[in-house]
Amino acid sequence: MSDIVGKLWGFCHTLRHDGIDYGDYIEQITYLLFLKMADERGVKIPKDCDWPSLRALSGTQLTDHYADALRALGKQAGILGDIYAGAQSRFTNPVNLKKLVGLIDDTDWTSLGVDVKAQAYEGLLEKAAAEGKKGAGQYFTPRVLIQSIVRCLKPDPRTRPDFSICDPACGTGGFLVAAYEWLVEQTKGGALDRDVAKRIRRGTYHGQELVARPRRMALMNVYLHGVEPDIVLGDTIYEPPSSARYDVILTNPPFGTKGARQAPDREDVTVSTSNKQLNFLQHILTVLKPGGRAGVVLPDNCFFESQAGEVFKLIMEDCDVHTVLRLPRGTFTPYSQGVKANVVFFTKGYPTETVWIYDARTNVPGVTKKGRPLIAAHFADFERRYGKDPCGKAKRNPTTDADGAEDRWRRFHITDVKEKGYKLARFKWLREDSLADADDLPEPEELVTDALAEMEAATGGLNAVLRMLEDDAGSAKAAKA
Repeated sequence: MSDIVGKLWGFCHTLRHDGIDYGDYIEQITYLLFLKMADERGVKIPKDCDWPSLRALSGTQLTDHYADALRALGKQAGILGDIYAGAQSRFTNPVNLKKLVGLIDDTDWTSLGVDVKAQAYEGLLEKAAAEGKKGAGQYFTPRVLIQSIVRCLKPDPRTRPDFSICDPACGTGGFLVAAYEWLVEQTKGGALDRDVAKRIRRGTYHGQELVARPRRMALMNVYLHGVEPDIVLGDTIYEPPSSARYDVILTNPPFGTKGARQAPDREDVTVSTSNKQLNFLQHILTVLKPGGRAGVVLPDNCFFESQAGEVFKLIMEDCDVHTVLRLPRGTFTPYSQGVKANVVFFTKGYPTETVWIYDARTNVPGVTKKGRPLIAAHFADFERRYGKDPCGKAKRNPTTDADGAEDRWRRFHITDVKEKGYKLARFKWLREDSLADADDLPEPEELVTDALAEMEAATGGLNAVLRMLEDDAGSAKAAKA
């Protein structure tokens, strides 16, 4: 895959002379890869728009036919029309288009794996990120992490006739694809009753995405698996939610602070905040069915926000926030290498009594792109401790290592959480060995990030005390008056 991505990315430099930037190029590749893989898998495409019709032409006939095919596909009914809606050719030089068609045609993409197109797409995004292009990280969640979350939550649509799965910030559809792949694995290849299979493929998988390009990619990815998803283009946070409710929500809300930077005007958003992740949590609380379960990726700085305690108090009163996984440093390499993040698992319908936290970060070497990539082994012990119950109800026991060292898996009662102001990042019990060795200290950026997080936590506490004092002073003045 890396060799293929290298070839495709190398050709991108050639196309820049034809006026095609990296974003347009990646989009054109998704159009062509979809047609090639649809041809390999026997997915029905109108005859005059399919891959063989493109492969057979050259010169201006090819560029004209490609432009006509994109317009015709955009007019198709259903998912195919959604995928190609508004699609336009960016090629003016037929030689360049012919070369790209040849590059794609040389590879049997289906044989490389079920999610290979997304991997190629994300590989190109990584190349762009490495060259300093900003914004690519909004599309990417490591597949290894996605698959681990899915294995924990077991999104099995066979359990109920109206079972539904949603990612309200779906990007390129990684969580939805992984959820369906998990089902295929459980059914040993997708062996399902015909009526059940029809229901699952047409009414189970849902999503929403703010940006058109990744939404198009998500539609392609899921559709190539024989599933017709419902993926809406729109703003999950600032637009009123639909009446739809879901059994399982799997999501990684976008990191960072870009956006409207204002609290959404929604009746169901109880805690007014401009923080996107905290607003996503409140949205999930609204759209999750009673008894429904969720796995949400959240950065550390979200836990230190001034209103984080209010939001988590709200969530914990209505949901069992039973598990938190602290992810290894560098999990989101190369997009956001310095970001520290967590996965929060909760079930709606009854309040939190106990929170189990698994620390997969402390004294774990940071993830790197080549030397120490993120692999399934990073989460194997956590998945074993999480247990077989997707709602976190399996019997759990903390232990210590053979040498008596503190365990990575620890339980905290809700009274402990309340004492910490519902700030889950404040629970630290493992000592970072590297801090005792001056030659093995974390990166300066990481130390600064930790210091800022601690300062934010302390500032939040002082502000709360100041508000209490001001309230007491105001009450005293009112009493005198």
